[in-house]
Amino acid sequence: MAEAFDALVIGGGAAGLMCALTAGRRGKRVLVVEHANRVGKKILMSGGGRCNFTNTGASPDNFLSANPHYCKSALARYTPRDFVDLVDRHGIAWHEKELGQLFCDVSSKLIVKMLLDECAAAGVRIATTCNIERVVHGGDAASAGMFHLHTTQGAFSAPALVVASGGLSIPSMGASGFGYALARQFGHAVLPTRAGLVPLTLSGKHLERLADLSGVALPVEARCNGVGFRNAMLVTHRGVSGPAILQVSSYWQPGDDLRLDLLPGQDALAMLQRMQAERPAAELRTVLGEWLPKRFAQRLCEAWLQPFHPARPIRQFNAPQLREVAALLAGWPLVASGTEGYRTAEVTLGGVDTDGLSSATMQSRHVPGLYFIGEVVDVTGWLGGYNFQWAWASGHAAGMAL
Repeated sequence: MAEAFDALVIGGGAAGLMCALTAGRRGKRVLVVEHANRVGKKILMSGGGRCNFTNTGASPDNFLSANPHYCKSALARYTPRDFVDLVDRHGIAWHEKELGQLFCDVSSKLIVKMLLDECAAAGVRIATTCNIERVVHGGDAASAGMFHLHTTQGAFSAPALVVASGGLSIPSMGASGFGYALARQFGHAVLPTRAGLVPLTLSGKHLERLADLSGVALPVEARCNGVGFRNAMLVTHRGVSGPAILQVSSYWQPGDDLRLDLLPGQDALAMLQRMQAERPAAELRTVLGEWLPKRFAQRLCEAWLQPFHPARPIRQFNAPQLREVAALLAGWPLVASGTEGYRTAEVTLGGVDTDGLSSATMQSRHVPGLYFIGEVVDVTGWLGGYNFQWAWASGHAAGMAL
């Protein structure tokens, strides 16, 4: 006979644990089912082991979704301040890095311990290394409206089922499409998925031009499809990475125009004109090597500015030529061929269509008692703690509604 609970939560990640502890505090008997040997694996690896657990500036504008309004209710009702208060109550030291990103001073293990301690205090039970064999809804008259999980650790039932199984990113940590399959089983549409917050790859001549510069980094503003992100770019053996590239990757698809401002926040033409007046004998490659990493500047001259004879003194460049050089610096075209895929992606774009879910409770509009939260839903945040804030907020919304 199945063991009965008030709610079953599939997935022991950030969203699942937040949902469980929230419902547990309200007196609900909750079971978290996790197929891995421990919960919170993505939390542990986040932020280089220090967990970028939220962002002080998190707002709906920092999220991608087919319905950009869907995340508003949950984010408004559980804010970064709410999570910071929880962190503070557990005495976890933290600090703010750039752009509102909050990190643990010591280790991401403290965030996982905090969530587990909260779950324990709320009476939440957690079953790890527990694989789900099938999910059944209803059955005979006695179990109408009930969800039944048949697992490698026995059968469990509850009137509420929360799917917090994550997306497809980082399959080496156990990511799978289980949540999407479950959504389809219950009649939900699943929007096309793809890797997000992921390095871009180059091919052919574009890769040849940059491959030997692997390890070179510089500040840029990456622009694509009307959005721009100012941060660092890193050249890799296969293409480009770094925060600016990861951010813009969520907005880019093969064939899209991608431009980088190599001197973000500066007027390239004014800088060139000033150098022409102050140091007319300086060569263009010398000037660019003072503003950009020297190896990168040299390659820029060899591959993109060769027609301008970069070894010429800058005084010999006429006004139209200076404008062309400035235009390249302000909008360097990066022709990417693809991404590194889910293997290194931090998140999954797309997922369970929000049209079938309540934005207030995360509950299915098709099946009462069924909820979808976290990364499995078509809500994806920027780099910098935003996806954790969505996990906390969506988990809290479902936990309060159960």
